[in-house]
Amino acid sequence: MNTSLIISELKFKAIRSSGAGGQHVNKVSSKIELTFDIMASKGCTDDEKLRLSQKLSSRLTKSGILLLQCGDSRSQHRNKEMAIKRLFSILRANLQKPKKRKPTKPSKSTIKKRMEAKQKKSLKKANRRKPLF
Repeated sequence: MNTSLIISELKFKAIRSSGAGGQHVNKVSSKIELTFDIMASKGCTDDEKLRLSQKLSSRLTKSGILLLQCGDSRSQHRNKEMAIKRLFSILRANLQKPKKRKPTKPSKSTIKKRMEAKQKKSLKKANRRKPLF
């Protein structure tokens, strides 16, 4: 994944933030909408594109574009930086390959301890019962 190439491919759009505010909020477009076309990206290899499109399928539009919005800050520049950071954290998290699980067997001592504990518990419960005459 080539970060500098990906940054150059990003498209930004400034929109008005929603929510409460004063007179200033109705005049300023501080919210940022970031769009990233995964399949058209030259910053990702073909394997990475395939993996991202599969893992992020629920977040992609029908045309395969990832949309992110950031309106946390009142500053447009800070929102832009935060959106880029969020994008790269999403990409990194979804490109990580999960570790292969190694099947393990419980040791003999743990099996023995478990059986002894079961025996103790059953004895305790047997002693609670009414005696049979």
